[in-house]
Amino acid sequence: MKIGFLFPGQGSQVAGMGKDLYEKFDEVKILYDKAKKLTGIDVADISFNNTENKLNETKYTQICILTMCLGVLEILKKNNIHAEISAGLSLGEYAALVYSNLLSIEDGIKIIEKRGTYMQDLAPSGDWSMAAILGLEDAEVEQACSQVSEGFVVPVNYNCTGQVVISGETEAVTKAGEIAKELGAKKVRILNTAGPFHTEKLFKSAKLLKDELDKTHFGEFSSKVIKNIDGKFYTKSDNYAEILEKHIISPVRFSKSLELMLNNGIDTFIEIGPR
Repeated sequence: MKIGFLFPGQGSQVAGMGKDLYEKFDEVKILYDKAKKLTGIDVADISFNNTENKLNETKYTQICILTMCLGVLEILKKNNIHAEISAGLSLGEYAALVYSNLLSIEDGIKIIEKRGTYMQDLAPSGDWSMAAILGLEDAEVEQACSQVSEGFVVPVNYNCTGQVVISGETEAVTKAGEIAKELGAKKVRILNTAGPFHTEKLFKSAKLLKDELDKTHFGEFSSKVIKNIDGKFYTKSDNYAEILEKHIISPVRFSKSLELMLNNGIDTFIEIGPR
């Protein structure tokens, strides 16, 4: 059996996530306490109770999902369950980098707190939406977006065969969804997240995050991790800070990540995160 870990991204959050683990495992409680100490954010309260509806705010969503994922990893490690390869969708890539020891738990938490804040506070003003297009080839989704004559909309998450997420201005996303249905899409689903994520519109966020990453210590990989930006393995010669800067403004090539895992013999996939 060859195990691969998969970590979800923003949009997978649900009120109450992680509460059962927090109450049952000391390792998880310690981790949530650490996140609060490092960031000043009461991750447990927001995650378990969705206090003031904060859970769906990007600057809280990301740190809450990451903390839960890291908590699950503590339990898996305790039970001697390890992965040869890991990959994460957008935010999830940071959990994979912590698992592989490129980032320490402390640095992973601090960077994600900054990342979520920058992506929320520095997003350009406007009415933004994201939608999942199901049942079309990648090229057909790209065609649907290119045929929108007014407004900004582009493919951003190539999740798997037949599922691509688009992002942009709400009216343009709606129009692209209509065109996708005309092209034969089985379903168009508006996602529980809104922002021009993984597009050029987050240029300022990417630059500020790069400043933080340049001050971060990167360790040595203990297991393989696949990059979102191209669906290839990280290597020791990579400029990690530059890759994670581009990560914010580049499409997520998660379908390529899954293909690479399969081609490298992974036969057991464990998704680690909410639900």
